Amino acid sequence: MSDEQSARYARHLTLPEVGPEGQKLLTEASILVVGAGGLGSPALLYLAAAGIGKIGIIDDDSVDLSNLQRQVLHSTSAVGEAKVISAKRRLSDLNPEVTIETYEERLGVDNALNLIGDFDLVIDGSDNFSTRYLINDACEILGKPWVFGSIHRFEGQVTTFNLDGGANYRDLFPETPPMELAPNCAEAGVLGVLPGIIGSIQATEAIKIVLGVGESLSDRLLVIDALGMKMRSLSYSSNPNRATVTELSDYAMECSNPAIADEGPQPEMLEISPVNYIEMIGEGWSPFLLDVRRVDEERIVSLEGTSLRIQHNLVPQRVEEIPRDRDVVIYCRTGSRSAAVARFLIDSRSHGGHVYNLTGGVHEWSDTVDSSIIKY
Repeated sequence: MSDEQSARYARHLTLPEVGPEGQKLLTEASILVVGAGGLGSPALLYLAAAGIGKIGIIDDDSVDLSNLQRQVLHSTSAVGEAKVISAKRRLSDLNPEVTIETYEERLGVDNALNLIGDFDLVIDGSDNFSTRYLINDACEILGKPWVFGSIHRFEGQVTTFNLDGGANYRDLFPETPPMELAPNCAEAGVLGVLPGIIGSIQATEAIKIVLGVGESLSDRLLVIDALGMKMRSLSYSSNPNRATVTELSDYAMECSNPAIADEGPQPEMLEISPVNYIEMIGEGWSPFLLDVRRVDEERIVSLEGTSLRIQHNLVPQRVEEIPRDRDVVIYCRTGSRSAAVARFLIDSRSHGGHVYNLTGGVHEWSDTVDSSIIKY
C-alpha cells in the first residue's frame, strides 16, 4: 500500500475489523449499482470513498433539475447531462484510484446476466418493481447477492437478498404487484434526505459483505419511518416450495398487469408524442384526454383540453367514466403511470376505441410543445 493510500484509508486501517487486509479486499471488490439517482447517489459516493476497486453504474437517464433535491451525486451544472457521465466525473474526483465503468442503458432481459456476471454483488438503486424482479432473478441464476433499497414518501426499506443461500426478493414478494401499488418516488414524492439514509445503509451492507464482518440484513427487512423517527426489523425466510429461477422473463408485462401476463399476446398499446398530438388536434381529431396524476399534481399544472382526471390507481374502479366509443389519450408526469393505465384498458378489454399513451407526459410536453408548462 502506497503512502497516499495509507493516508486516504487511514480511518479504515485503524479499525480491527478492516485493517490492511480488509482494505485490500475492498480494493479487489467489484460492485454494480443499478441507478444513479436518489439511492445510487449516496451508495456510489461511499463505495468510491471506501476504495471499492471497480464500480459499475447503469442508468439511461439524464440529470433533471427536479433530481437535485435528493440526488446529491449530481450538480446544477450537470442538468441535461447523462447521469452516468455526471456520476463518473464526481466519483473520479473523489477517488481517482477507483475504476468506474458506466453503462448508459437500461437494465433489461437482454443485458442483465452479462452485466451482473461481471461484478461481485449488486446494489439496487432502481425505483420500479420490474427492475427489482429482474435483478433478483439474474442474481439467483448467477449466485450473486444484492442489496435492496426502497423509498416512498417518508419511509424506506433495506435488506440483502441471495446471500449465502439466504432468501430472495420472490420469497418476500412472491406476487408481482398490481398497477395501483407501483408509483415511483417521482410520482409519490419523497423526503429529500430519505434516500441518503437508505442508500448509505445499502453501501454499509455491501461493504460488510465484502469484508465478511458483522451481521447482514439477509432474511431481515429494515424499515425506517423518518416522520416518526422509528426503525424496526422484520424477519422473513426462504419459501421451500418456491420454484428455482432458471431464466429471465418479461418483467414489465408481469408488473403492469400480473393477472393477464400469461394469457398470450395482447393488443399493442399505441403511443403518441405531444408534438404529434397537437398536429392531430389541429387536423380535427377530438380524443378524450385523461389525466391519471394525483390532485396535488393537477394543482401544479394541467394540460389544456384535459377531459377528466382519475388518479391512476383508481382507474379500475372508475373505468365506466371513460367513454368506450372515443379515442383516449392518457398522460401523467413522465409517461410511466399513463402507460400502465393504457395497458390496463387494453388488457381488460374495457375500451372500444384506440388507447394512446402520451409519451414523456408533462415533461416532454414542456420540452417540445410549451416551455411555460412547469416541469416538477
